[in-house]
Amino acid sequence: MDQKNHYRAEIEEMIAADDLKGLLAKAGELHGHFCNYLAYGVVAGLYGIKKLGVANTGMEEVVAIIETNNCFSDGVQMVTGCSFGNNALVYRDYGKTAVTLSKRDGKAVRLALDPDFDDSRAMEYPEAYELFDRYVIRREQGSPEVFSRMMGLFHRMSVNDLSVPAERMFRITEFNLDLPEYAPIFDSVRCEKCGENVIGSRIVERDGKSYCIPCAQGSFAELNGTGIIKA
Repeated sequence: MDQKNHYRAEIEEMIAADDLKGLLAKAGELHGHFCNYLAYGVVAGLYGIKKLGVANTGMEEVVAIIETNNCFSDGVQMVTGCSFGNNALVYRDYGKTAVTLSKRDGKAVRLALDPDFDDSRAMEYPEAYELFDRYVIRREQGSPEVFSRMMGLFHRMSVNDLSVPAERMFRITEFNLDLPEYAPIFDSVRCEKCGENVIGSRIVERDGKSYCIPCAQGSFAELNGTGIIKA
């Protein structure tokens, strides 16, 4: 590793030891439960970090370009240390379970979930997917026992799938790319209506006055469960 970060010492020790179970447990702290897509994010994150040979101090030395906002993304964020807050996570709303990890020199690796492997999970764990369809997709009302059974099945799947080689789980490509520049630092500007501070790049100027987007009733982009929407 190029650098060591004592704030991530436990995670970096797990990365060095290829401790996927330990990393999955850490990802579960963020995500709130265990599931197969969280595990895939952990596997992808570990593979990418090891391939690039870089540690993350939260200063954009490694950047993750994530293509989905499903459970996979939380596994990637926990292992790689790339997040929205440290400006090392770039979100592209492609709807693909895929991530590209890149160093600042442009060396990059992209891992995209292999569709044949993805399809095989429903055949190997039919009860889990049947329960998911009923109680998550169709929002049927079920007993706590049934819900617990479903979550237990996905927990087991997540742990079992950690033993699948990354090369079988993902389509992997290595290449060089041009990363976005380091995140700029903007001055804060106070909205003249609500009095709250706003990042300068988000200020709306109206009749010589500075407003935040809500006070100006301006349009904005929102990331929610459906993807990025314009509001």
